[in-house]
Amino acid sequence: MTHTLKVAVLGATGLVGRSMLEILEQRAFPVGELVPLASARSAGRRVSFGDREHEVRAVSEQAFEGVDLALFSAGAGPSREWAPIAAAAGALVIDNSSAHRMDPAVPLCVPEVNLEQARDPAKGIVANPNCSTIQLMVALAPLHRESPLRRIVVSTYQAVSGAGLRASECLEAQRRALAAGDEPEAGALGDVLAGDLLMHWSPDPATGYQEEELKLIHESRKILESPTLRVSPTCVRVPVVTGHAEAVSIECAAAITPERARELLRAAPGVELVDDFPAGVYPKPSMAAGRDAVLVGRVREDLGLPGGLSLYVVADNLRKGAALNAVQIAEGLLLP
Repeated sequence: MTHTLKVAVLGATGLVGRSMLEILEQRAFPVGELVPLASARSAGRRVSFGDREHEVRAVSEQAFEGVDLALFSAGAGPSREWAPIAAAAGALVIDNSSAHRMDPAVPLCVPEVNLEQARDPAKGIVANPNCSTIQLMVALAPLHRESPLRRIVVSTYQAVSGAGLRASECLEAQRRALAAGDEPEAGALGDVLAGDLLMHWSPDPATGYQEEELKLIHESRKILESPTLRVSPTCVRVPVVTGHAEAVSIECAAAITPERARELLRAAPGVELVDDFPAGVYPKPSMAAGRDAVLVGRVREDLGLPGGLSLYVVADNLRKGAALNAVQIAEGLLLP
Protein backbone atom coordinates (compact mmCIF):
# COMPACT_ATOMS: atom_id res chain seq x y z
CA MET A 1 0.00 0.00 0.00
CA THR A 2 1.36 3.42 -0.94
CA HIS A 3 2.34 5.58 2.03
CA THR A 4 0.55 8.88 2.35
CA LEU A 5 2.09 12.30 1.74
CA LYS A 6 1.66 15.72 3.26
CA VAL A 7 0.65 17.96 0.34
CA ALA A 8 0.53 21.74 0.25
CA VAL A 9 -1.29 23.64 -2.50
CA LEU A 10 -0.35 27.31 -2.79
CA GLY A 11 -3.05 29.23 -4.65
CA ALA A 12 -5.73 26.80 -3.47
CA THR A 13 -8.58 29.27 -4.01
CA GLY A 14 -7.77 30.06 -7.66
CA LEU A 15 -9.00 28.29 -10.80
CA VAL A 16 -5.90 26.13 -11.20
CA GLY A 17 -5.56 25.53 -7.47
CA ARG A 18 -9.12 24.27 -7.29
CA SER A 19 -8.46 22.06 -10.29
CA MET A 20 -5.35 20.67 -8.56
CA LEU A 21 -7.44 19.68 -5.55
CA GLU A 22 -10.06 18.10 -7.78
CA ILE A 23 -7.49 16.10 -9.74
CA LEU A 24 -5.63 14.94 -6.64
CA GLU A 25 -8.94 13.54 -5.40
CA GLN A 26 -10.04 12.07 -8.74
CA ARG A 27 -6.73 10.25 -9.23
CA ALA A 28 -6.65 9.01 -5.62
CA PHE A 29 -3.29 10.64 -4.99
CA PRO A 30 -2.21 9.47 -1.50
CA VAL A 31 -2.79 12.72 0.40
CA GLY A 32 -2.47 12.02 4.10
CA GLU A 33 -2.64 15.66 5.10
CA LEU A 34 -3.67 18.61 2.96
CA VAL A 35 -2.31 22.11 3.56
CA PRO A 36 -4.27 24.59 1.40
CA LEU A 37 -2.43 27.92 1.19
CA ALA A 38 -3.07 31.33 -0.33
CA SER A 39 -2.28 34.99 0.19
CA ALA A 40 -3.24 36.67 3.46
CA ARG A 41 -6.34 38.19 1.84
CA SER A 42 -7.67 34.74 0.91
CA ALA A 43 -6.79 33.10 4.22
CA GLY A 44 -9.82 31.85 6.11
CA ARG A 45 -11.72 30.80 3.01
CA ARG A 46 -12.61 27.14 2.74
CA VAL A 47 -11.96 24.55 0.03
CA SER A 48 -13.42 21.07 -0.36
CA PHE A 49 -11.22 18.01 -0.48
CA GLY A 50 -12.14 14.45 0.31
CA ASP A 51 -15.16 14.29 2.54
CA ARG A 52 -14.68 17.60 4.30
CA GLU A 53 -13.84 21.26 3.96
CA HIS A 54 -10.44 22.68 4.81
CA GLU A 55 -9.62 26.19 5.93
CA VAL A 56 -7.11 27.99 3.74
CA ARG A 57 -4.04 29.24 5.59
CA ALA A 58 -1.89 32.26 4.78
CA VAL A 59 1.38 31.14 3.23
CA SER A 60 4.32 31.26 5.62
CA GLU A 61 7.65 29.55 6.17
CA GLN A 62 6.13 27.39 8.90
CA ALA A 63 3.37 26.19 6.55
CA PHE A 64 5.87 24.02 4.66
CA GLU A 65 7.21 22.14 7.67
CA GLY A 66 6.97 18.39 7.03
CA VAL A 67 5.47 18.89 3.55
CA ASP A 68 6.41 16.22 1.00
CA LEU A 69 4.86 17.84 -2.08
CA ALA A 70 4.10 21.51 -2.71
CA LEU A 71 2.00 22.37 -5.74
CA PHE A 72 2.29 26.07 -6.61
CA SER A 73 -0.22 28.04 -8.66
CA ALA A 74 -0.16 31.54 -7.22
CA GLY A 75 1.77 33.48 -9.86
CA ALA A 76 5.43 34.19 -10.54
CA GLY A 77 5.97 36.61 -7.66
CA PRO A 78 4.87 34.25 -4.87
CA SER A 79 6.71 31.38 -6.57
CA ARG A 80 9.98 33.28 -6.61
CA GLU A 81 9.57 34.04 -2.92
CA TRP A 82 8.18 30.79 -1.54
CA ALA A 83 9.35 27.95 -3.83
CA PRO A 84 12.96 28.02 -2.56
CA ILE A 85 11.66 28.13 1.03
CA ALA A 86 9.39 25.14 0.47
CA ALA A 87 12.19 23.21 -1.25
CA ALA A 88 14.62 24.03 1.57
CA ALA A 89 12.06 22.60 4.01
CA GLY A 90 12.26 19.29 2.12
CA ALA A 91 9.26 19.49 -0.21
CA LEU A 92 9.29 18.64 -3.88
CA VAL A 93 7.98 21.84 -5.42
CA ILE A 94 6.06 21.70 -8.70
CA ASP A 95 5.51 25.26 -9.86
CA ASN A 96 2.88 26.24 -12.39
CA SER A 97 4.13 29.82 -12.84
CA SER A 98 6.74 31.19 -15.24
CA ALA A 99 9.14 32.05 -12.39
CA HIS A 100 11.56 29.14 -12.74
CA ARG A 101 10.89 27.74 -16.20
CA MET A 102 14.01 29.03 -17.90
CA ASP A 103 16.37 28.43 -14.97
CA PRO A 104 18.93 25.92 -16.32
CA ALA A 105 18.94 24.16 -12.95
CA VAL A 106 15.14 23.68 -12.91
CA PRO A 107 13.62 20.92 -15.09
CA LEU A 108 10.72 21.98 -17.33
CA CYS A 109 8.56 18.89 -17.52
CA VAL A 110 5.75 17.35 -19.55
CA PRO A 111 5.59 13.78 -18.16
CA GLU A 112 4.72 12.13 -21.49
CA VAL A 113 7.76 13.81 -23.02
CA ASN A 114 10.65 14.25 -20.59
CA LEU A 115 9.89 12.97 -17.08
CA GLU A 116 13.40 11.56 -16.71
CA GLN A 117 14.84 15.07 -16.95
CA ALA A 118 12.90 15.98 -13.78
CA ARG A 119 14.31 13.29 -11.50
CA ASP A 120 16.39 14.59 -8.58
CA PRO A 121 16.00 18.30 -9.43
CA ALA A 122 19.02 20.25 -8.22
CA LYS A 123 16.97 22.95 -6.51
CA GLY A 124 14.07 20.73 -5.43
CA ILE A 125 11.84 22.56 -7.93
CA VAL A 126 10.24 21.28 -11.14
CA ALA A 127 8.56 23.78 -13.44
CA ASN A 128 5.25 23.21 -15.20
CA PRO A 129 5.37 24.65 -18.73
CA ASN A 130 2.87 27.19 -20.04
CA CYS A 131 -0.55 25.76 -20.93
CA SER A 132 -0.17 26.21 -24.68
CA THR A 133 3.30 24.64 -24.62
CA ILE A 134 2.15 21.55 -22.72
CA GLN A 135 -0.48 20.44 -25.23
CA LEU A 136 1.79 21.28 -28.15
CA MET A 137 4.58 19.10 -26.74
CA VAL A 138 2.28 16.15 -26.00
CA ALA A 139 1.12 16.21 -29.63
CA LEU A 140 4.50 16.80 -31.27
CA ALA A 141 6.85 14.68 -29.13
CA PRO A 142 5.92 11.36 -30.83
CA LEU A 143 6.56 12.95 -34.23
CA HIS A 144 9.83 14.49 -33.00
CA ARG A 145 11.00 11.06 -31.83
CA GLU A 146 10.30 9.65 -35.31
CA SER A 147 12.07 12.49 -37.12
CA PRO A 148 13.52 15.52 -35.29
CA LEU A 149 11.57 18.72 -35.63
CA ARG A 150 13.20 21.54 -37.52
CA ARG A 151 10.42 24.12 -37.46
CA ILE A 152 7.04 24.68 -35.79
CA VAL A 153 4.51 27.26 -36.96
CA VAL A 154 1.70 27.53 -34.41
CA SER A 155 -1.32 29.80 -33.98
CA THR A 156 -3.14 29.44 -30.67
CA TYR A 157 -6.79 30.16 -29.86
CA GLN A 158 -6.73 30.41 -26.07
CA ALA A 159 -9.66 30.19 -23.68
CA VAL A 160 -10.30 32.97 -21.20
CA SER A 161 -9.93 30.72 -18.15
CA GLY A 162 -6.21 30.77 -18.87
CA ALA A 163 -6.25 34.38 -17.66
CA GLY A 164 -7.85 33.44 -14.33
CA LEU A 165 -11.17 33.56 -12.52
CA ARG A 166 -11.64 37.34 -12.75
CA ALA A 167 -11.13 37.25 -16.53
CA SER A 168 -13.68 34.45 -16.89
CA GLU A 169 -16.20 36.39 -14.83
CA CYS A 170 -15.46 39.49 -16.90
CA LEU A 171 -16.27 37.67 -20.15
CA GLU A 172 -19.61 36.54 -18.73
CA ALA A 173 -20.40 40.11 -17.64
CA GLN A 174 -19.54 41.39 -21.13
CA ARG A 175 -21.82 38.80 -22.71
CA ARG A 176 -24.69 39.81 -20.42
CA ALA A 177 -24.17 43.48 -21.29
CA LEU A 178 -24.23 42.79 -25.02
CA ALA A 179 -27.37 40.65 -24.67
CA ALA A 180 -29.06 43.50 -22.81
CA GLY A 181 -28.03 46.02 -25.45
CA ASP A 182 -25.60 47.74 -23.08
CA GLU A 183 -22.00 48.79 -23.65
CA PRO A 184 -19.72 46.12 -22.14
CA GLU A 185 -16.88 47.18 -19.87
CA ALA A 186 -13.29 46.10 -20.45
CA GLY A 187 -12.84 45.08 -16.81
CA ALA A 188 -10.19 42.55 -15.88
CA LEU A 189 -9.54 41.65 -19.51
CA GLY A 190 -8.43 45.16 -20.40
CA ASP A 191 -10.63 45.09 -23.52
CA VAL A 192 -13.90 43.59 -24.70
CA LEU A 193 -13.49 39.91 -25.57
CA ALA A 194 -17.19 39.07 -25.97
CA GLY A 195 -17.82 38.91 -29.71
CA ASP A 196 -14.17 39.60 -30.50
CA LEU A 197 -10.60 38.26 -30.43
CA LEU A 198 -7.78 39.79 -28.42
CA MET A 199 -3.99 39.80 -28.29
CA HIS A 200 -3.52 41.13 -24.80
CA TRP A 201 -0.36 39.57 -23.40
CA SER A 202 2.58 41.84 -22.57
CA PRO A 203 4.36 42.89 -25.76
CA ASP A 204 8.12 42.62 -26.23
CA PRO A 205 9.13 45.82 -28.05
CA ALA A 206 12.44 44.35 -29.18
CA THR A 207 10.85 41.52 -31.20
CA GLY A 208 7.24 42.56 -31.77
CA TYR A 209 6.09 39.33 -30.11
CA GLN A 210 3.96 38.85 -27.01
CA GLU A 211 5.39 37.19 -23.91
CA GLU A 212 2.97 34.29 -24.43
CA GLU A 213 4.49 33.71 -27.87
CA LEU A 214 8.04 33.88 -26.59
CA LYS A 215 7.19 31.25 -23.98
CA LEU A 216 6.24 28.85 -26.78
CA ILE A 217 9.61 29.40 -28.43
CA HIS A 218 11.87 29.07 -25.40
CA GLU A 219 9.92 26.37 -23.56
CA SER A 220 9.62 24.10 -26.62
CA ARG A 221 13.37 24.30 -27.19
CA LYS A 222 14.13 23.46 -23.56
CA ILE A 223 11.70 20.55 -23.28
CA LEU A 224 12.84 18.94 -26.54
CA GLU A 225 16.51 19.79 -25.84
CA SER A 226 16.63 21.41 -29.25
CA PRO A 227 18.17 24.91 -28.87
CA THR A 228 18.10 25.66 -32.61
CA LEU A 229 14.47 24.63 -33.16
CA ARG A 230 12.67 27.30 -35.17
CA VAL A 231 9.29 28.23 -33.66
CA SER A 232 6.96 30.82 -35.22
CA PRO A 233 4.01 31.49 -32.84
CA THR A 234 0.95 33.75 -32.84
CA CYS A 235 -1.27 33.74 -29.75
CA VAL A 236 -4.91 34.88 -29.69
CA ARG A 237 -7.43 35.03 -26.84
CA VAL A 238 -10.88 33.81 -27.90
CA PRO A 239 -14.31 34.07 -26.19
CA VAL A 240 -14.30 30.42 -25.06
CA VAL A 241 -14.27 29.61 -21.36
CA THR A 242 -12.29 26.35 -21.36
CA GLY A 243 -10.11 24.66 -23.96
CA HIS A 244 -7.13 25.96 -25.91
CA ALA A 245 -6.89 25.17 -29.62
CA GLU A 246 -3.77 25.29 -31.80
CA ALA A 247 -3.30 25.19 -35.55
CA VAL A 248 0.15 23.69 -36.12
CA SER A 249 2.40 23.12 -39.12
CA ILE A 250 5.72 21.34 -38.73
CA GLU A 251 8.84 20.54 -40.70
CA CYS A 252 10.88 17.50 -39.67
CA ALA A 253 14.35 16.34 -40.65
CA ALA A 254 12.74 13.65 -42.81
CA ALA A 255 9.20 13.67 -44.12
CA ILE A 256 6.50 11.89 -42.12
CA THR A 257 3.40 10.91 -44.06
CA PRO A 258 -0.01 11.73 -42.58
CA GLU A 259 -0.71 8.00 -42.34
CA ARG A 260 2.47 7.39 -40.31
CA ALA A 261 1.75 10.44 -38.16
CA ARG A 262 -1.68 9.06 -37.29
CA GLU A 263 -0.10 5.73 -36.30
CA LEU A 264 2.35 7.50 -34.01
CA LEU A 265 -0.33 9.69 -32.47
CA ARG A 266 -2.71 6.76 -31.83
CA ALA A 267 0.05 5.03 -29.85
CA ALA A 268 1.23 8.14 -27.99
CA PRO A 269 0.51 8.51 -24.26
CA GLY A 270 -1.83 11.36 -23.43
CA VAL A 271 -3.06 11.76 -27.03
CA GLU A 272 -6.48 10.98 -28.46
CA LEU A 273 -6.75 11.04 -32.24
CA VAL A 274 -10.00 12.74 -33.32
CA ASP A 275 -9.51 12.82 -37.05
CA ASP A 276 -12.26 12.23 -39.61
CA PHE A 277 -12.56 15.69 -41.10
CA PRO A 278 -14.59 14.65 -44.20
CA ALA A 279 -17.24 13.42 -41.76
CA GLY A 280 -17.03 16.63 -39.72
CA VAL A 281 -15.04 15.04 -36.91
CA TYR A 282 -12.23 17.16 -35.47
CA PRO A 283 -11.22 18.42 -32.01
CA LYS A 284 -13.22 21.21 -30.39
CA PRO A 285 -12.76 22.97 -27.04
CA SER A 286 -16.16 21.69 -25.89
CA MET A 287 -14.94 18.12 -26.48
CA ALA A 288 -11.76 18.67 -24.46
CA ALA A 289 -13.32 20.43 -21.44
CA GLY A 290 -13.06 18.26 -18.36
CA ARG A 291 -10.95 15.63 -20.08
CA ASP A 292 -7.32 14.65 -19.59
CA ALA A 293 -6.29 13.78 -23.16
CA VAL A 294 -4.82 16.12 -25.73
CA LEU A 295 -7.07 15.84 -28.79
CA VAL A 296 -5.37 15.86 -32.19
CA GLY A 297 -7.05 15.98 -35.60
CA ARG A 298 -6.90 17.38 -39.12
CA VAL A 299 -3.62 15.53 -39.69
CA ARG A 300 -2.66 16.32 -43.27
CA GLU A 301 0.17 17.15 -45.61
CA ASP A 302 1.19 20.79 -45.54
CA LEU A 303 0.53 21.80 -49.14
CA GLY A 304 2.66 24.91 -48.68
CA LEU A 305 5.67 22.83 -47.63
CA PRO A 306 6.06 19.47 -49.36
CA GLY A 307 7.04 16.89 -46.75
CA GLY A 308 5.60 18.98 -43.93
CA LEU A 309 2.56 18.22 -41.79
CA SER A 310 -0.35 20.26 -40.47
CA LEU A 311 -2.53 19.30 -37.52
CA TYR A 312 -5.01 20.74 -35.02
CA VAL A 313 -4.49 20.33 -31.27
CA VAL A 314 -7.03 20.98 -28.49
CA ALA A 315 -6.85 20.44 -24.72
CA ASP A 316 -8.41 21.55 -21.45
CA ASN A 317 -6.07 24.34 -20.39
CA LEU A 318 -6.91 24.05 -16.69
CA ARG A 319 -6.41 20.29 -16.57
CA LYS A 320 -3.66 19.07 -18.91
CA GLY A 321 -2.52 22.63 -19.48
CA ALA A 322 -1.89 23.21 -15.77
CA ALA A 323 -3.19 21.16 -12.83
CA LEU A 324 -3.17 17.67 -14.31
CA ASN A 325 0.34 18.07 -15.72
CA ALA A 326 1.58 19.09 -12.27
CA VAL A 327 -0.09 16.13 -10.57
CA GLN A 328 1.26 13.74 -13.22
CA ILE A 329 4.78 15.05 -12.52
CA ALA A 330 4.23 14.33 -8.81
CA GLU A 331 2.94 10.84 -9.58
CA GLY A 332 5.92 10.08 -11.79
CA LEU A 333 8.48 11.33 -9.28
CA LEU A 334 6.99 10.36 -5.90
CA LEU A 335 4.81 7.28 -6.38
CA PRO A 336 6.11 3.76 -7.00
